[in-house]
Amino acid sequence: SNVDIVVIAVPTPLTTNRKPDLTYIDAACRTIGENIRNPILVINESTSFPGTLRNFIKPAIEKYSNNLVEHMYAISPERVDPGRGDFNQKNTPRLYAGLTPEASTLTQEFYSKFCDNLVEVSSPEVAEAAKLFENTFRQVNIALVNEFAQIAHALGISVYETLDAAATKPYGFMKFMPSAGVGGHCIPVDPSYLADTAARVGVPATFIERANEVNLEMAAYVVGRVAADNAGSLRGKKVQVVGVAYKPNVADTRETPAELVIEELKKAGAVVTWHDPVVKSWHGAESSDLGGSEIAVVVTMHDVVSADAVLASAPYVFDTTGKVKTSHTL
Repeated sequence: SNVDIVVIAVPTPLTTNRKPDLTYIDAACRTIGENIRNPILVINESTSFPGTLRNFIKPAIEKYSNNLVEHMYAISPERVDPGRGDFNQKNTPRLYAGLTPEASTLTQEFYSKFCDNLVEVSSPEVAEAAKLFENTFRQVNIALVNEFAQIAHALGISVYETLDAAATKPYGFMKFMPSAGVGGHCIPVDPSYLADTAARVGVPATFIERANEVNLEMAAYVVGRVAADNAGSLRGKKVQVVGVAYKPNVADTRETPAELVIEELKKAGAVVTWHDPVVKSWHGAESSDLGGSEIAVVVTMHDVVSADAVLASAPYVFDTTGKVKTSHTL
């Protein structure tokens, strides 16, 4: 209760029908409202739709405090990419905006103590929308390259060689890599927050919705490719999924595409195990030793996992990462 600043940094997941879930933000607002009786600065770092600070967080805290105290409010969306060594809290530019000029000033003073570059925007809604669009940009481009990987395979050409060729252009192109889908707490989630907002203001976000669909459908595509290469059926076959974290070198499994791949493999009748020395324990099961399967499907490649060891682990290896030199790739 004896603080000057409270930072809200809680998950903002999706409901089972893939709609924004502000349960954790509401719980944070209750904690603040019921426990703090002196005016403070409340900063939201959690990613959410435009208007969350103004129309949800501020009213919720006021409700839980019975309007006994008037706080200041600001937004500064979290931008850290877990596992990166080049960008971190200190050198990643940080957006911020307050509901009042005083809140903006205090927010700038707070973050300037440990962040090099602060970027003030005109309103909290701009900062909230910018964070959503950053990750929607990635979601859409990943979906595009995932769809292109399917086209390249149908044409009988390498998607990786084609992307390398396109990347020789020094302008107007940004290279994204195909995968088994997208994972983590941002890219699979944030575009749905933006799409939900768009629907509420009468602008159907058909492009965003289609990108979500393409990436969610990649698991079925991958399993279909694996089955086609193995006499058209995976029933009874031992399949090991290599890597269940959502990205290399982190233990985070939130929204991991490996989960959908495993579901599709089981639907196809495969006997599925998984190997991930970084995650180690997941859904009540332990990482199995690499090998002992008829088929290996590489979803995530950590630096501690040897590509040669993966190739030697099964007679057939399908790689979705572009990091294992096998003829069976996206």
